[in-house]
Amino acid sequence: MYDEVCLDAFLEQQGKLFKETVAENREEAEAFLEDCMAVVVKNLKEVREYFKEEGADIAGMSREELADAAEVFALPDGRYLIVEA
Repeated sequence: MYDEVCLDAFLEQQGKLFKETVAENREEAEAFLEDCMAVVVKNLKEVREYFKEEGADIAGMSREELADAAEVFALPDGRYLIVEA
């Protein structure tokens, strides 16, 4: 379900959301993301739409603030991984 780009980015950036390491390799990362029902979206517009649908209070958040949210992981190919823990 999650490609190598997603898994590697999560492994590298997981410290911004979690104090302790939750995954040490791709297999653990994939299992964790599946358990959290993490979502991959194409761009920041879809990140905003996702949070609106979830009922999150994001009114007034700039694109930069949204991209910097702890739950949002920027992927090197321009997509975003959203992990709600």
